Amino acid sequence: MPSFLKDISRFYGTGEKNAKGQTLEEFLREYDPYKYETPSCTTDAVIFACPGKPDGLLEGLKVLLIRRGNHPSIGLWALPGGFINLRENLEDTAMRELEEETGVKGVVMEQIATYGDYDRDPRSRVITTAYMALVDERDVSVKAGDDAADAVWCGVSLECLKSVQKDGRVWNTYSLKVENEERNLKTEALVEEEEGCGLIRDKKFKVIQPGLIAVDHAAIIVQALALLKKRL
Repeated sequence: MPSFLKDISRFYGTGEKNAKGQTLEEFLREYDPYKYETPSCTTDAVIFACPGKPDGLLEGLKVLLIRRGNHPSIGLWALPGGFINLRENLEDTAMRELEEETGVKGVVMEQIATYGDYDRDPRSRVITTAYMALVDERDVSVKAGDDAADAVWCGVSLECLKSVQKDGRVWNTYSLKVENEERNLKTEALVEEEEGCGLIRDKKFKVIQPGLIAVDHAAIIVQALALLKKRL
């Protein structure tokens, strides 16, 4: 098949042929992109709002959530996000999906994590890249769109319930509480953080109890909150 890109000039390497005697053009014409099963990719955005300048306690912090209007996890609350287009950079997907589902646009976002457990979506093998932003609620207007049945700011708080250290690893159990009185939403999720304590610190956030928050989005929110607290 023809090259995925129009301009392949930066992929010539040293210009030599491969072991089969092929030039880059010949290799690409023969290459089968469906030789390996291809996962789907999405982005999800944790958008926080805080009145005034945020402090270490993050009092009054809110998170922007949508209520899913379609399967899977229909009716549950989730982060705004969706599938990437084939010729679209990840950060552009995050911005586009945020605007399509909530009407919010023009925010500065930071990539914070990738979640790729194989069983996180029943439709396909879906890997998501998570982004985070902090905005002034007064500067943005929220309106649900696309496949979001609703989009609202929700009060959010995080409490560490238990911390255990053993054999060079730390396990923290967090309580994540999310609420919005107008939507009669009040839910709690439990998330476990596991981290190594050595020079290389592998870290993973895992949902133990999701509450009314879809899939692994409670873990993504907790990871974003932990990062925000650490910086403050």
